[in-house]
Amino acid sequence: MSEFSIIISGFGGQGVLSAGRMAALAAMLEGREVSWLPSYGPEMRGGTANCSVVISDEPIGSPLLSSCDVLIALNRPSLEKFEKTVKKGGTVILDSSLVEIRPSREDIRTIAVPASDTASENGNMAFAGVMLLGCLSGNLNCYNRDNFRKALEEILPAKKHDLIPLEMEIFDKGYHYV
Repeated sequence: MSEFSIIISGFGGQGVLSAGRMAALAAMLEGREVSWLPSYGPEMRGGTANCSVVISDEPIGSPLLSSCDVLIALNRPSLEKFEKTVKKGGTVILDSSLVEIRPSREDIRTIAVPASDTASENGNMAFAGVMLLGCLSGNLNCYNRDNFRKALEEILPAKKHDLIPLEMEIFDKGYHYV
């Protein structure tokens, strides 16, 4: 990997921006250069939210993306808006619990993960993003499990650290999802 770009998109309140921070920090803990750039509507919770993450072995020229290697779509409007930005040969990882359609393009890989259903079964909707980030790690080797756990420990407030073992189980489900 020399440089790898990701767009994570969904509704505000789905943990989109936190997911981007987790991916960026996990990659940074591996010694890679990273950028994280959030973008959200004025409504925040319930409005649109997305962020871009760039992971590189070299200094990053700009955090602004006009195209990406991977799109993580947590809802249908996100898939519809950002599908066209995925580079030829890129990957779309989508939450199949909430996105009932599939990309129309045939020059990209699609991985449909029932992330919100799994999160709901485990009692915390924030786990959906963790499962999708596990899928990203397992399929594209952006960061390893140990560094993702360290990122969780750093990003989550101490009062939520008791959730980390379950979050790592959800991460592992995503990691092994193909």
